Amino acid sequence: MTKKDYYEVLGVSKTASADELKSAYRKKARKHHPDVDKSPEAEKKFKEINEAYQVLSDTQKREAYDRFGHAAFQAGGAGGTGGADRSSGGFSYQYRPGVDFNFDFGGFRDPFEIFEEIFGGRSPFEGTTSRRGSRFGDDLHYEITIPFEQSAFGVEKKIELPRHETCPECKGSGAEKGSKPKTCPTCNGQGRVQQSTQSFLGNIITARTCPECRGEGEIVEKKCPVCKGSGRKKDVKATTIKIPAGVDDGDTIRFSGLGEAGPKGGGYGDLYLSIRVVPHKDFRRRGYDLYVEQPISFSQAALGDIIDVPTLDGNVKLKIPEGTQTGTDFRLREKGIKYGSSRGDQFVRVKVATPKNLSARQREALKGLSK
Repeated sequence: MTKKDYYEVLGVSKTASADELKSAYRKKARKHHPDVDKSPEAEKKFKEINEAYQVLSDTQKREAYDRFGHAAFQAGGAGGTGGADRSSGGFSYQYRPGVDFNFDFGGFRDPFEIFEEIFGGRSPFEGTTSRRGSRFGDDLHYEITIPFEQSAFGVEKKIELPRHETCPECKGSGAEKGSKPKTCPTCNGQGRVQQSTQSFLGNIITARTCPECRGEGEIVEKKCPVCKGSGRKKDVKATTIKIPAGVDDGDTIRFSGLGEAGPKGGGYGDLYLSIRVVPHKDFRRRGYDLYVEQPISFSQAALGDIIDVPTLDGNVKLKIPEGTQTGTDFRLREKGIKYGSSRGDQFVRVKVATPKNLSARQREALKGLSK
């Protein structure tokens, strides 16, 4: 699929200054942040905006993009640039005319790091780096089953979550109390080491994760006795969560910060709670409306009556006009599922019950009616 022009994504001209790029990025990123933009395309747009900004805000990347377009960041592209994201395990490199090839085994930065740097706070997506050597913890995924009525009106639940918590002894540093991690002497705190190799293409500089500190930039010499240097310990988090009114079977709710603690003092991930709703014996749900079948007798249908019908709020009176036909629907306004400050409706479909085991007198009466 053809990518959009990066300048077009940010809504700036090709001569835009660094300040203009940053201003445009701020405006677009805030507008399409997934916590603000609830459309299905929000995450895709947000990543697209960040990708455009991280290219155009970098002088070398912008120069390569202006010369070669998106091909500058594709393997074997015109700019001599290959690219892959971290999850693919590939690499990227930048073309510097007449100088060298600078390989970066890791590709583009995580696009959501940019949002954190400019706006502060945490990206809404898992796996985001909070600072060198510390990452947000993993998200937790659980399932909960609730009665039909609780899905209609909402409910608060007390739950217990087995998870990794930031170590209370070392506050996540992994170091013994009174000691501090030291800067890695191999990479000087960068978390990556470079190696230069001469070839017929020129000087090739490769970068890889530091083997000494494993990319953290720091080394813990005296490890915390409680967490053994990990900065986390297994525990059970007791908390109360609010399941909103109107939630449906199969919905997933995100609770920010209730996931795993990140290593080395990293922030907490999120909890994703999948909802299972026990079916109701009487009601059927469609959107925020409820449907129920109500049997009535032949005489009630023919002569009319006032009957009791069930709702989620208890029984209510419903007037059946004379001459009502089986299959007729009656609408009870705002007796359906609650959502926000509104509520759906309930539809009552009456079914005329055919009488069985008639007495002789009843038979004669029906015969007379048929004549």
